[in-house]
Amino acid sequence: MDQIKKAKPGCVNGRIDPSTTTKFRLFSSTGGFCQNPVCQTELFKHVDDDVIHIGEIAHVIAANDQGPRSSPDISSEERGRYENLIILCPTCHTTIDKAPKSYPSALLHKWKDSHEQKIIGLFECLKLNTRSEVKALIGPILLANRTIFELYGPMNEERFNPESSSPIIWRRKIRSSIIPNNRKILMMCETNRHLMSNIEMQYLEKFRQHVDDFEAKHLFGFKINGSLFPNAMNELFD
Repeated sequence: MDQIKKAKPGCVNGRIDPSTTTKFRLFSSTGGFCQNPVCQTELFKHVDDDVIHIGEIAHVIAANDQGPRSSPDISSEERGRYENLIILCPTCHTTIDKAPKSYPSALLHKWKDSHEQKIIGLFECLKLNTRSEVKALIGPILLANRTIFELYGPMNEERFNPESSSPIIWRRKIRSSIIPNNRKILMMCETNRHLMSNIEMQYLEKFRQHVDDFEAKHLFGFKINGSLFPNAMNELFD
């Protein structure tokens, strides 16, 4: 995760930084894979007892007029917007910038759009007719997250043991399991909002804020604790 926290989110040829919201949107849209459809390298890598993130934010139109696929017609602000950015593994990022004629902007936009449609399609196709069907899908995911929290989270039985490996396992499972699971739950609930009551929609919005705060802390290094998981989510679609 040091790439996200420490590395400047720009190409070597420029330093046009996207906003925090844009970075959240970019990384969540990848589904954890390089957006080059031929590559699709996993962006989360297990290294010993930790998980690292190798994804890099690449500019479609270069961050300055001397970079790859540069264009004087796009402003500095536009170069740092979501529409001009794509998430790639380090190899693909280097390749597209060293061979810009072989990787024009139109192709990179096509990569990104195609990848995002695949991710959306995985969940939006699950538009269901009954609440019990939705519960059957999200229930096991919620249970998996709750089990991880109870076994390895900051309030587990080993919290007073200085030699416990729980904190290491907890950090790994946050990135490999809990964050992806949270995104799945959000997608499934959004697709099936037609089956939700008004109060359940309020629970969903609280969960959405929790997911945003949780990712800000564990992906982007924000030191402040955000909103807690709303326990009412466990009763959604009951």
